[in-house]
Amino acid sequence: MNLSLSNKNALICGASQGIGLAIAQELALLGANCTLMARNAESLQTALKTLHQEGTQQHQYLVADFNQPDLVQKVAHEFVAQNPIHILINNTGGPPSGPITQSSAQAFLDAYNLHLINNHQLAQIVLPAMKSENYGRIINIISTSVKIPLQNLGVSNTTRAAVAGWAKTWANEVAPFGITVNNVLPGATSTARLASIINTKATKINTAEEEIAHEMMNEIPMGRFGQPHEIASVAAFLATPAAGYVTGQSICVDGGRTGSI
Repeated sequence: MNLSLSNKNALICGASQGIGLAIAQELALLGANCTLMARNAESLQTALKTLHQEGTQQHQYLVADFNQPDLVQKVAHEFVAQNPIHILINNTGGPPSGPITQSSAQAFLDAYNLHLINNHQLAQIVLPAMKSENYGRIINIISTSVKIPLQNLGVSNTTRAAVAGWAKTWANEVAPFGITVNNVLPGATSTARLASIINTKATKINTAEEEIAHEMMNEIPMGRFGQPHEIASVAAFLATPAAGYVTGQSICVDGGRTGSI
């Protein structure tokens, strides 16, 4: 099985912490040159030091705020002009929670810009080099809400589904060029975002965070939250030559929580 990413260049979004950083770490272990992209330079510098590096392997970072798609596009375009990308990891924080009936139109527009528009613009930027090298991997970190909408995440559910539809369409169009497009759907994963969700819910109903966490774990057949590296391992496999015939798929990594087949 060919899992080597030697001489492959990866651009990983939202890579200063959590799942994004874990993916960068796994890609680096497989030999990829990793470029981390996020909005905080200090956090990126710290994250960079955690990446495996040997031989001619080189890692670097780009600073851009994903709430500003035009800036993300500018930074990425300037970088990719000198550095062809073989692997693009689209990943950024989710929209705020809340019922869909109380969500404003602006909340949807903000979420679409944060996810769909950034994903699309970045994919367009890296596409020419992927075509010319007959190798490309576009991997989107979304959510299990693509399969079954999650309660109290109205804007997120809507936006994630749009990204999944976008990805499937892209997969069909770029497949002849040796480019795959897949989605990884994390379930409840031990990250800062999950901690925030637990805290918000506990505060709202005036109960202990431990009780909320326990209730959430009870919904997971494996009885625990996932770890970032477990999500990252699936994403890393999809980036390798071994996964060259897997495209247009949405893969749950959730300990069995999602109720659909």
